[in-house]
Amino acid sequence: MSSPRRERRTAVLDLSDPERLYVITGGPDGDERASLDLVTMIVSQAEPSPTVMPEQAAILRLCQAPLSVAEISAYLSLPFSVVTSLLTELLAAELIESRAPIVRAALPDRSLLEAVMHGLQKL
Repeated sequence: MSSPRRERRTAVLDLSDPERLYVITGGPDGDERASLDLVTMIVSQAEPSPTVMPEQAAILRLCQAPLSVAEISAYLSLPFSVVTSLLTELLAAELIESRAPIVRAALPDRSLLEAVMHGLQKL
């Protein structure tokens, strides 16, 4: 008599399931969300604790190095609005830090940097 084979269950991520997304975000509680856009950079400030939700723990692990909100959304396969809700909770708990992206126009001109470098070399 052969023993029955066990089938391994795989978690299927169903983004069309509004109930799952409702549970992840905690539902509409009236709180304002942080003003984050797709290119806002997120950096972890702490390791995930056992009390945070799995999605938030995944964000904290992913963001050891700065990642944009769009990248976090893509890596977790979650909609931007859900990721924004999760990030708002993490910002309130001071577990992450958000940074505006560096605007290229705000950087000094390359010719100016080269002139400074050449001036320092002549010293």
